Amino acid sequence: MTEHAVVIAGAGPTGLMLAGELALAGIDVAIAERRTRHDLVGSRAGGMTPRTIEVLDQRGIADRFLAQGTTGQNGHYSGIFFDTADLPTRHNYGLGLQQHRIERILADWVIELGVSIYYGREVIGFAQDATGVDLAVSAGPPLRGSYLVGCDGGRSLVRKTARIAFPGWDPSTSCLVADVEMTSEPPWGLHRNGGFHSFFKFEDDGPVRVMVTEPRIGNVDEPTLRDISEALVCARGTDYGLRSATWISRFTDATRQAATYRDRRVLLAGDAAHVHFPIGGQGLNTGMQDAVNLGWKLAQVINGTSPERLLDTYHAERHPVAARVLHNTMAQTALNGPGQRVDALRDTMAELLGMHEPRMRVAAMMCGLDIHYDLGDGHALLGRRMPDLDLRTAEGATRVFALLHEARGILLRFGQPWAFDISPWAHRVSAIDAEHTGGWELPDLCQVPTPDAVLIRPDGHVAWVGHGAATGLRDALNRWFA
Repeated sequence: MTEHAVVIAGAGPTGLMLAGELALAGIDVAIAERRTRHDLVGSRAGGMTPRTIEVLDQRGIADRFLAQGTTGQNGHYSGIFFDTADLPTRHNYGLGLQQHRIERILADWVIELGVSIYYGREVIGFAQDATGVDLAVSAGPPLRGSYLVGCDGGRSLVRKTARIAFPGWDPSTSCLVADVEMTSEPPWGLHRNGGFHSFFKFEDDGPVRVMVTEPRIGNVDEPTLRDISEALVCARGTDYGLRSATWISRFTDATRQAATYRDRRVLLAGDAAHVHFPIGGQGLNTGMQDAVNLGWKLAQVINGTSPERLLDTYHAERHPVAARVLHNTMAQTALNGPGQRVDALRDTMAELLGMHEPRMRVAAMMCGLDIHYDLGDGHALLGRRMPDLDLRTAEGATRVFALLHEARGILLRFGQPWAFDISPWAHRVSAIDAEHTGGWELPDLCQVPTPDAVLIRPDGHVAWVGHGAATGLRDALNRWFA
């Protein structure tokens, strides 16, 4: 039996991101992955939203992804496009990058951090006791971890074995997605006539990514090139000379969420915890942000820094976020329906998204920039993502996100240094005196006056805000870093 502090089931973007977060905190973590390698073709997800790029910037690895993808300042809500250029973030754009490339970059990063990835070793069962989890795998010796995290997708064996309920809504539509070669050039972009369908390319000389609604739902057979052709003919009257496909898959608008994200020493993240129609590209991003919320908390529990109850805040904070994603994807799916009544509603939504305030609110939601954890009453910044301010410190010019590269807490103090002893928490929190001019801009708050100090969690969210005194700081430090 091979033992690790944490075993992660699944080496997709969520599992890899979580492994990196744990490794940064010095945790012995391993990933068990059913595939023998990362797929070189076929990627359901195709990009990242601004908040996910911010998270990668917080760890100093955003440039690795930006170098391989394509950026654009257009988002969309059910195919109604809006501009993101004036969003209050350094990364006011989306990144087009296929999932297999995202996984390869993340895998290289976590291997640099010393993470073990067991390819070809699928988790096929487990049993947990008071001190850990014993895992049966499809090949090689069994594994044991103090904790198991299921990042193994919508059909998660970890979730099912833990008997965690997965309530929600059954599918009402089914779509095919494929990377194909076509003789004739299709009409690029998103379309609704004849059902939802789209055509685009990730690379100029690459295959066409086609998504098309199936004429019927409930087909459980593996999809074929003929299925794609028939669906295109039904939607467009032609298949544009469809001649080959390197990858074909199927997805539906089934919408479900785990009733709890934790059962004792077993936790869920990503699609194992929530599934929805992939409109707006929110699935991969929500999963990676799950990982960043969970990683530092699980690390502190394993290291003995924090009590196990800190893990309860993972569900408390991330479950509402995914519930909102499920809600907006169901709304967007409804807007994709046929008929003049839906057309009238789309016209109304398009008019609203042409106005500044509705556009900013919807854009912030779709981009993940408005996420606000309920950390209690207090300053408007409390529980929100920390803006990436330009700072001047004793060591020179820097940015807030650069201070988070090591995934530690930051007590950022502006103006005169405070007479507060940070040493009891210095193993997890760094105190830094800095200067910043100007207000802080947030998606739905406009300008916020600069406070005297803020406590920033490793995931980049504000845990405490101070004005003139350190009132409440000790409680916040004990709550998150005791």
